Amino acid sequence: MEQRKVAFITGGSRGIGQAICIALAKEGYHIGFNYVSGDETNPNVIKTKQLIEEYGVEVFSIKTNIASFKDTQIMFDEVIKVFGRIDVLVNNAGITKDNLLLKMKEEAFDEVIDVNLKGTWNCMKCVSKIMLKQRCGSILSMSSVVALHGNAGQVNYCASKAGIIGMSVALAKELGTRGITVNTLAPGFIDTDMTQGLSEEIKQQLVKQIPLGKLGNVEDIANAVVFLTSEKAKYITGQTIYVDGGMGL
Repeated sequence: MEQRKVAFITGGSRGIGQAICIALAKEGYHIGFNYVSGDETNPNVIKTKQLIEEYGVEVFSIKTNIASFKDTQIMFDEVIKVFGRIDVLVNNAGITKDNLLLKMKEEAFDEVIDVNLKGTWNCMKCVSKIMLKQRCGSILSMSSVVALHGNAGQVNYCASKAGIIGMSVALAKELGTRGITVNTLAPGFIDTDMTQGLSEEIKQQLVKQIPLGKLGNVEDIANAVVFLTSEKAKYITGQTIYVDGGMGL
C-alpha cells in the first residue's frame, strides 16, 4: 500500500460523517470509519465504501460502540494494523435523546453523555498516543451551535457538545508542542435525514433564525473539515469554528 495520509471518522457511514469521508478521500487520504448499526452488509456502509473507493484510496470500516473504551482501543488497534498510522481523527459520531428536563429519564442523559462526550474522550485518548509517536496529526471534533446557545429539550445534548469544546481546548494545550492540532467544529442547522423529517412550518421557523436564510448542507461541514485538518490550517489550534450561517451571532 502506498504511503498516504490516513483519516479516521467516527460515525462515517451516513449523513455528515459520510460526507466527511468522501471529502477527505477526494483529498487523497486513506479512510477508516466506524458504524454502530448492523454489520458490513449495512447498505449505508456498503454505499459509503463504494463512494470512497471511487477516489482510488483504501477504506476500512469497523463496527464499534465508541462509548466503550475497551472497544474503542480495539478499533484503533485494528486501524493501525491496516494502515500503520492515523494522521486525522474526526470525532463525528453522536446521538440525541431529546426531552424536557422534567421528563428526561436518567438513562437518556447518561446515554448521550456516554456516546457524545465519553466516546469523544475515548477516541482522543487512543489516537493521541499514536499521534504523539508520529509527532504530527490533527484531531477535529464535532460540537454544535447549541453548545453555547442552548436548546430547549436538549440539556443532555447541549452538555455533551459544550464538554467537547472544553476537552478540545485542554487537549490543544497538551499536544501542541508535538505539532498536533486540536479543534472543534460547531454546525448549525444542517439539511440531513433528521431535519428532512421536520414539517415545513418548523423548517421555516429554523430558517428565520439564520442570517444567511437557509439550512446548511453536509458538504458545508465536510469542506470545513478538509481545511481545518490540512496543512493550510497547521497554525490553527484550540479553536471552535461555527459553520451555522450566522445563527449564533
